Amino acid sequence: MKKFGLAAAGVIAAMILLANVGPLAGLAISLVILYFVFKQFIKAESAWGKVIWAIISLAALSAAIANIPSVIGIAAALVLYFVYKKWNGTKSEQVSGEKDPFINFEKQWADLNKN
Repeated sequence: MKKFGLAAAGVIAAMILLANVGPLAGLAISLVILYFVFKQFIKAESAWGKVIWAIISLAALSAAIANIPSVIGIAAALVLYFVYKKWNGTKSEQVSGEKDPFINFEKQWADLNKN
């Protein structure tokens, strides 16, 4: 039943992520443009140069703000990552002996028998 829930969450997250690929790309491109425009704004020495770079940065910032709903796609990617880790983590937890509740008992029993 646990695997079914993980599979359902993974499928839903994958559909949400695929639906938000376009806005994710738009957000990434607009943030890259905003970064480079900001660097050019800092380098500009004339007032007119700073004004032009500020106008371009406002346009890039408005494009980035318009793609804010793609944060849902980022959250879906995180859910997919956690589902993947949980899906693969259940097998390793069953195999490892560190989760055995009787290890502590055996250590205490060995300490009692030494005396």
